[in-house]
Amino acid sequence: MEQSTTFMPNFRNLGVLLRALVLIHLGVLIYVLLTISRWSEWSGKLTEASLWVEPVLLISLGGLALCSVPLQKLSYRNALIAVLSWVLIVAWSVSKLFQDLLPMDTQAMPLRFELVTLSVTLLLLLHYQLWIRALSPRLAEARLVALQARIRPHFFFNSLNAVLSLIRSDPKLAERLLENLSDLFRVAMGSETGLSTMAREVELAQGYLEIENVRLGERLHVEWHIDKMPKLASIPPLILQPLLENAIYHGIEPQIEPGVIQLNIFRVRDEVHIDIRNPLLNHIPLRSGNGMALDNVRERLLLYYDAEANLSINSGNDYYQIHITLPYREL
Repeated sequence: MEQSTTFMPNFRNLGVLLRALVLIHLGVLIYVLLTISRWSEWSGKLTEASLWVEPVLLISLGGLALCSVPLQKLSYRNALIAVLSWVLIVAWSVSKLFQDLLPMDTQAMPLRFELVTLSVTLLLLLHYQLWIRALSPRLAEARLVALQARIRPHFFFNSLNAVLSLIRSDPKLAERLLENLSDLFRVAMGSETGLSTMAREVELAQGYLEIENVRLGERLHVEWHIDKMPKLASIPPLILQPLLENAIYHGIEPQIEPGVIQLNIFRVRDEVHIDIRNPLLNHIPLRSGNGMALDNVRERLLLYYDAEANLSINSGNDYYQIHITLPYREL
């Protein structure tokens, strides 16, 4: 979500819709409180205002949600014209339809209802742009924290030692491990900007696990359930690898016996699901350092997807599982 230009919001995003609904209804409430002269008028005035506002609000948001994808492909200027034109048409239609049912004094100021509707729409779009700009520094900070959480000193030095041990015995594998390590650093340093694809994230995760497999040997087993993985689904970078590193740190390293990490990625309708499961031994206390990576992933999911993404944790006597739900979108 690194945006250098202004863009139209995704009107299918639950967070965008909820903000519009809350702000509009809050505005109606303030309008009613400012225009009544007695508290006894409050309920009647609120009902009358809602009958005017609700049809315009719901029809406008419904139409914008249906046209959200085409709108985002337009330049911001053309998308703005399209949005304002649609809202104006809806407001004019509702005004004509309701004028006989709920008379509004339009003699003093013709098209007052339509002008107010356009003004509110512009304010909502301005609010969204300001909100996005306010989130940009937080996103950059979150990526920095992700970099710090990802490139742990022990991982870096252990990876180099693994490569050094293979230079003579298996130079091709050593070269591949260095390429995997280089890919991880390239993404972590921000060389690949914006959203990634699920296929790319899995590729990075497989490279990371190949490095760890050389270090841990038979202690690490990975089960990939990615046959139903939506390869082109967009996903923020630096999501899978830190969680897999946590799974190894807490589930594989503390025990002597081999352990299995399960990774399951699949799509259900318009949602992408990611499950990462690792073993957990009761007699071994959970090691510190788990919270930072999880909090960072949660924050970046919030920044990219607002209320549409979710990260939940489920643990039992012998396992620890992270479940991520994302909206399905392609780049």
